[in-house]
Amino acid sequence: MREQDRAYGLTRRRMLGIGGALGLMAATGLSASAALARRPPITGAELRSAVPLPPAFRVPLPIPAVLAPVSTSGGVDRYEITQREVTAEILPGVRTPLWTYEGAFPGPTIESRRGRPITVTHRNELPVPTVVHLHGGRTPAESDGYPTDLVLPEGWPEAGMHTGHGMHDPRGVVTKLTRDYTFPLDQRPALLWYHDHRMDFTAPAIWRGLAGLQIVRDDAEDALGLPAGRRELPLMIADRAFAADGGLDYPALDPTLRERPGVGGPYLAGVLGDVILVNGAPWPVHEVDAARYRLRILNASNARHYELEAVSDDGRPLDLVQIGADQGLLAEPVTHRLLPIAPAERYDVIIDFSGVPVGSRVRVVNRLGSGRTRDVMAFRVARNATDDSRTPGTLSNDLPTWRRSDAVRVRDFSFRTGQMRGGHGWLIGGLPFDPARSDVTAGLGEVEVWRLIADVHHPVHLHLVGFRVLSRSGRPPLPHDAGLKDTVSLRPGESVEIITRFDGYRGRYLFHCHNAEHEDMGMMANLEIV
Repeated sequence: MREQDRAYGLTRRRMLGIGGALGLMAATGLSASAALARRPPITGAELRSAVPLPPAFRVPLPIPAVLAPVSTSGGVDRYEITQREVTAEILPGVRTPLWTYEGAFPGPTIESRRGRPITVTHRNELPVPTVVHLHGGRTPAESDGYPTDLVLPEGWPEAGMHTGHGMHDPRGVVTKLTRDYTFPLDQRPALLWYHDHRMDFTAPAIWRGLAGLQIVRDDAEDALGLPAGRRELPLMIADRAFAADGGLDYPALDPTLRERPGVGGPYLAGVLGDVILVNGAPWPVHEVDAARYRLRILNASNARHYELEAVSDDGRPLDLVQIGADQGLLAEPVTHRLLPIAPAERYDVIIDFSGVPVGSRVRVVNRLGSGRTRDVMAFRVARNATDDSRTPGTLSNDLPTWRRSDAVRVRDFSFRTGQMRGGHGWLIGGLPFDPARSDVTAGLGEVEVWRLIADVHHPVHLHLVGFRVLSRSGRPPLPHDAGLKDTVSLRPGESVEIITRFDGYRGRYLFHCHNAEHEDMGMMANLEIV
């Protein structure tokens, strides 16, 4: 165990479970800030795989296939995706059942252009209802993937549809077998991702494989001279655990994911796996030139936080030059040695391998991990090469310049554990999610400041809009808070101020914690744009 872990009094199996700080609060009534003063680096409990795990840095890094449109007529690109169960080899020699988009995990990548609309027809051939949310998309409400806008599989009864917690949503729009999602993509170029968002069952559905990438590009970004082609790598990082039969282990109370939501007691704070996957491969290795590469990094884990560092074989750390955040390019690059990334956050990073000797290796490690979860992936520098890419000093000039004085109101939200319908839950402002309740109403075009406070780690995500981080616990934002974000990582006992403008579209949206177990157990709220 690392010295930092000893200082927190943690174990690898239970970094922070209900038996830890949450149990202390429940038993003694201690405040969140008192119980969590030492700020443990992880929220959740870790599953241990029951199959032999492969050595690190042996499996090649897969690159998700780019989905071809079925039509490009009328100024709209049209795609079709079938959601279906397959069996695939994730661990070498082990067959694992997965729920997938188009038979792959991650699902196929959709390449799109700013301002050119796309329509994606999803067909549900899985055994349960699904919902698709384009995370980071500036999307009309009817295509945003509200958790009760279900796509029902063949034979699923439509009458009396309700959630696993028994709540009925009279505004939910239910379709049978297929649904068209339309995305105008009137937004900055960025790495987005699509995933299941079914109410009460988002966490196990993502865990089983329902996640994929979408990239939005535009001419201005193309003209910057950033690394491109095979030197631009999408990296979806996710942790999983494997059962003795090779299937994905997950502590669901209802393994069929049909009726009873939630997870077993030790995992209420979040489910962590002991295998780190990148693009669906365990601890992969990728062969690179001695040149600059652009890494499009997504943390698609349910609950695991990472602190990424790139280290050469001789122990030398490489700069991670951040050029983008959740919602696209920064104004100018920010250089890191350590880059923290919470669930659902994305970072666009340039790494320069030109100073690394050919034949040697650069490991990407997780400074919050221990044992096998300390390794993420590796790059092997295979050859010298010419490199005409660059990292310009000015990346964009279209970031919003909202000021506090522009805000028409300031709102306060607490993200804390609590009781929910007779059991443990996760609450926003003391309330569990209810689709029939109106939580926040904002006028289209209004600017607001939100103050968010946490008990444990909560990556807070707003649908529809991006925001800027104004402060952390009364101090300036951290270097990785730069740019326009849609997910912000609240650390234990921390308060964060954000500012945003509610523009785009009217309708019903959400904000929620993107620890997927917290989300399924009540930590969502309604956001109505009028």
